[in-house]
Amino acid sequence: MSPAPKEILRFVEENDVKFIRLTFSDMSGNLKNIAIMPDELPRAFSYGIPFDASSFSENCSDLLLFPDISTLSVLPWRPKSGRVVRFFCNLRNPDGTNYAGDIRNELTGYINSLRLDGYSCEMGTKCEFYLFDLNEKGEPTKIPHDTGSYLDVAPLDKCENARREICLSLEEMGMNPKSSCHKHGPGQNEIEFRENEPVTAADNMVHYKTVVKSIAAQNGLFASFMPKPLPNEHGSALSISLSLKKNGEHIFGDDPENMSHEGKCFISGVLSRIREITAFLNPTTNSYKRFGIGYAPKYVNWSFENCSQLIRIPRTAGTAPKIEIRSADACCNPYIAFKLILAAGIDGIRSDDCSLLDSTMKSGKTPFEFQPLPSSLEEAFATAKTSDFVKASLSDEIVRNTFETFSKQIQEYNLAHNKDEFEERLYFKYI
Repeated sequence: MSPAPKEILRFVEENDVKFIRLTFSDMSGNLKNIAIMPDELPRAFSYGIPFDASSFSENCSDLLLFPDISTLSVLPWRPKSGRVVRFFCNLRNPDGTNYAGDIRNELTGYINSLRLDGYSCEMGTKCEFYLFDLNEKGEPTKIPHDTGSYLDVAPLDKCENARREICLSLEEMGMNPKSSCHKHGPGQNEIEFRENEPVTAADNMVHYKTVVKSIAAQNGLFASFMPKPLPNEHGSALSISLSLKKNGEHIFGDDPENMSHEGKCFISGVLSRIREITAFLNPTTNSYKRFGIGYAPKYVNWSFENCSQLIRIPRTAGTAPKIEIRSADACCNPYIAFKLILAAGIDGIRSDDCSLLDSTMKSGKTPFEFQPLPSSLEEAFATAKTSDFVKASLSDEIVRNTFETFSKQIQEYNLAHNKDEFEERLYFKYI
């Protein structure tokens, strides 16, 4: 049960809270916030806090931030005296109605509609990032913090102290990290989260990037979630796990014999729609330099065993059966990405069509016989623009704003004389 506003106000007073950050995500998945003083919190609960939203959408000026009281969290890296807490917020129009471009509310509404049909879902993330050294001026370099590789330990793994602090901060905030390790690239790391209901999982993913960057800075390092920051090294992925129940029964299984018909249809639905939603899972021009390199997928395929396929169905002894979608990266807006993945799978169930999974299971196709993922943001965007599924799954406001962002980004990339410099300037420091 969520705490009541009175309990929140008591907590703020008793714990010397001096600043309240009202956070939300923009259309690109970037965390934004307004800090208010404790005396303003009752007004925020009752009437919302107004802000100028014209920089986020040309179609609106003022919006209101309403704190979701269930998301209260103390920021552990801030001073213990004069503490700072954070709420995720819902966005409303000045007349109190829900804002059509509120991506968090969009996902919340969809999850609630699935519950009415007997579905319950949990999602988790494994997200990779690089740690780089700073120069003498304190500015980021492209020099990895170590020369370690997959699952290395100290002294090859020089990132372990920063990873430990990140995990402890996440745990203190109630964000449930599950594991952490050094990945394949030098200075590359991964932290895995426990599965949670989708809105909370998306909240965690959005705030996770801020925690990583803050703790890295405190350790004299720079963290980047850019999908392919180093041309000759592994890219950084966002692996999304998904467990789904229908009327309390798991629909997935870890081998063909115990996979339900609905589970096969769900996976077929994701496979059939993945090209249409790739622009939302991989929303930068740099994202597509990762595909097909190392363990990053390149084709619309799946496997029970192979870790380089688009969808992996892992062995899950002792845990809930799940699937993993492995093509996304941390540049995506997780609220939009999670909704589109779920909607694609549910669309497969409602169409009662598992032929795509069955045919690939029986055919013994070689990788080159599978349809490839889009090879560029331009191709992915062109596919998304013609998709009736995308337009039916997202509000007009979200579609319009994200399409405008894709179009502007592609145009600027195509006009750039030095495309690597363009991506470094646009993505490296800010993602």
